[in-house]
Amino acid sequence: MSAPLGLAALTVLDTAPLQQIDLAEKHGFDTVGIRLLPAAPRTTAYPVHTDPAALDTLIRRLADSPVEVFDLEIIRLGTDFNAAAYEPLLEAGARLGAKAVLVGGDDRDRARLTDSYARLADLCGRYGIVASLEFMPWTAVPNARAAVEIVSQADGPARSVLVDALHVARSATTLDDLAAIPREWLHYAQMCDGAVPAPTDDAELIRHAREERRVPGEGGIALADIWSTLPADLPISVELPNEPQRRAVGTGPWLDHLVAATRRVLSVAQVAP
Repeated sequence: MSAPLGLAALTVLDTAPLQQIDLAEKHGFDTVGIRLLPAAPRTTAYPVHTDPAALDTLIRRLADSPVEVFDLEIIRLGTDFNAAAYEPLLEAGARLGAKAVLVGGDDRDRARLTDSYARLADLCGRYGIVASLEFMPWTAVPNARAAVEIVSQADGPARSVLVDALHVARSATTLDDLAAIPREWLHYAQMCDGAVPAPTDDAELIRHAREERRVPGEGGIALADIWSTLPADLPISVELPNEPQRRAVGTGPWLDHLVAATRRVLSVAQVAP
């Protein structure tokens, strides 16, 4: 069975959810990820969970579409994290049919961060949504081993680790580390390529992640090796912000190119020894 492909919010972040569904339908994506909360202050998000009319409109649109909402973004675990504050987001996510919420770890106190994640996972489980903790090298969850250590301290079915190819390549994460993630904790993965050599400072790592990802197969990340360690049918979110390239060819051809390139990488990974 081929892996379902998702159109990540960051790939077309200037596009509101209704139009994002239109794009997904036209260009061969099975799911979308919606950014309800900003990744950083003063950045774009579409908080439909705070607007009942907008939420109802989105639900009606999904009812007439083969495209589904897979993931929501983004809950950050900071020093003042309060799980209950995210209940409206999770309630809306359940109505949208979302399967996962992306979680970032920002609290450098590991014990407190681990407790925050456990509390969030418990809340997510009540709504049938998994709490997908993403490791990113500049955060308090810098690699796959750290993510596994944190997630292992939670209970219940909502435990989840999110693998992003860019962060695998730019963190202290090995293929053995990926293979060691319990399969039941893998609910989706993010696909893109990246420039080699990679940036060495956090500011440039963040900029590349948010603005300058490469098309699968057009950078230097060993994507087939990464995907050969993951379940063959694992849903994929194509997260690939690169506005100069998108503008150069137009959004439609750009998305067609991303789908074709992603499928090529997956075909290689599936036949790799």
